[in-house]
Amino acid sequence: MRPGSQPGHTTAMAMSGDKREGSLEAPVRHPIEWRDPSYYDESALFDELERVFDICHGCRRCFNLCNAFPTLFDAVDDSDTMELDGVPREVYWDVVDHCYLCDMCYMSKCPYVPPHEWNVDFPHLMLRAKAARFRKEGASFRDRVLSSTDSVGKFAGIPVVAEAVNAVNRSGGARKLMEKTLGVHHGAPLPEFHSKPARKRLAAHRETTGEAADPGETTRGKVVLYATCYGNRHRPAIDEDLAVVYEYNGIPVALAEKEACCGMPKLELGDLEAVERAKDVNIPVLAAWVDRGWDIVTPIPSCTLMFKQELPLMFPDDPDVLKVRDAMFDPFEYLMLRHRDGKLRTDFKTSLGKVSYQVACHLRVQNIGLKTRDVLQLVPDTTVEAIERCSGHDGTYAVKKEFHDVSKKIARPVVRKVAKSESGHFISDCPMAAAQIAQDLDDHDAGHPMSLLRQAYGI
Repeated sequence: MRPGSQPGHTTAMAMSGDKREGSLEAPVRHPIEWRDPSYYDESALFDELERVFDICHGCRRCFNLCNAFPTLFDAVDDSDTMELDGVPREVYWDVVDHCYLCDMCYMSKCPYVPPHEWNVDFPHLMLRAKAARFRKEGASFRDRVLSSTDSVGKFAGIPVVAEAVNAVNRSGGARKLMEKTLGVHHGAPLPEFHSKPARKRLAAHRETTGEAADPGETTRGKVVLYATCYGNRHRPAIDEDLAVVYEYNGIPVALAEKEACCGMPKLELGDLEAVERAKDVNIPVLAAWVDRGWDIVTPIPSCTLMFKQELPLMFPDDPDVLKVRDAMFDPFEYLMLRHRDGKLRTDFKTSLGKVSYQVACHLRVQNIGLKTRDVLQLVPDTTVEAIERCSGHDGTYAVKKEFHDVSKKIARPVVRKVAKSESGHFISDCPMAAAQIAQDLDDHDAGHPMSLLRQAYGI
């Protein structure tokens, strides 16, 4: 195993995290040098893949996180040499395909992340491989469709079309045909499309003056809601519940003039130019709101992470990107900050009993703690059991025919834990993760914590 580096590592963004046995310093993330031509050089890429895979083979701490690592380790163990030099390069792409950029290996397991001299950032190396392949080969029709959330949402949101699409998604015969023609697994849960999206339902929410924040407060007390593709088109009730809960707590909620997809689906595909195009739509609008004194919240952890981490790493010299990063909050992180400042109402009317709560990976890697659990446990006679295991859904991974069965295997420990919990509610901050898990539960629906909090307030 050899120390090494990727091109262009000149600055670092500090990220909080646990100390590792390989380094006593907190891990850092280097900027993603996606504009550097060497980033896409196949020979340089495979040299780095070999270096990192060899380190992973010698360590194996991440064997139980996802299927990328078992794919690599099984290939090594089944090779003639039982070392990485016996693994065909074709298998490298299998490892890349099984990585869905959850970041959990980097944030919770790997002892060799920077500033360790071996400089291992497995997720961002997988991103580099995806980007190099996308630039060289493009993507399949299915993968382009699944990652084009804005285009699909606008078309499928037309009233008559929405009804037809939802009917097709509920039809067993149609789903099997979809699997044969598109490669979308017939058993994967697909979200419902709503013809009246959240941005229309909340259209009356406009910019207000609001009260000035008290000196020393950690929030400014008024938020612009980045609705997200999923919240807007598929689960508008989440955005509505957030607005109701926030306004009940004296927090004005407004909508930005326009928004595009955060770019996470395109990032997972390796289409970094598309990520930049989405950034060019969102960042100027959101930065202007920050300049006017507003904070930003977004109800989907992956979208929050995109603005907090990935975009700043892709565009580290863009002051507006960094401005949005610093004003972006997870919705329960924001509520807990308000509580610490004595600004959160605790006049709950309904207890929630026992709640099973799956903590989404893209929430865990934000290093903010379990703020959803902490807020819900302010409700009297309520206990929240946090399950810090992956759902296996992870964007588009679980709906693809070739990965669906593996995704269900990854989700199985969560399913078992919820089934044995005797809880009255099952929730996840990620509605896609919740749907993936609830599909295998007989007595639990896929709930969202913001809806549960609204229920507790009785509003």
